[in-house]
Amino acid sequence: MSKEPSTLLDVSASCACGDVTMAILGTVGSMFMCACLHCQQATGTGHSTVALVSEQRLTVSGTTARFSRPSASGASFTRHFCATCGTPLYGQSSRAPAVRLVAAGFFAGNNQWFEPNQLIFARTQQDWDAIDDHLPRHETYRPAP
Repeated sequence: MSKEPSTLLDVSASCACGDVTMAILGTVGSMFMCACLHCQQATGTGHSTVALVSEQRLTVSGTTARFSRPSASGASFTRHFCATCGTPLYGQSSRAPAVRLVAAGFFAGNNQWFEPNQLIFARTQQDWDAIDDHLPRHETYRPAP
């Protein structure tokens, strides 16, 4: 089985109020969209845009806050955001504590590198949320290799 392609990045950005800066230096693994109801609620849109990044490749400075909840897999999922303006930063699953699920939109204006390779939780995708039909779709999580 072939490994998913990775993208080498050196990007940084600040949240809406400028209190938090986040940078990725190194490779990004899978990039995907998630249309689960939790992502819809957290983003205020029809899906989230996620880039998987090793915690070692992500630097966050500034005051952040977090919120944890159970996920569909049974793991605990924690969303991190700016404590002042609420800009979403990244998520973290208790099942993969060294991986960060970075919100690609955080790097607005410098996120042309984002190339999603799938849609997860397609079963709850909204009809009004137009997502390219060429992406592989999974009703829930992507099947394990």
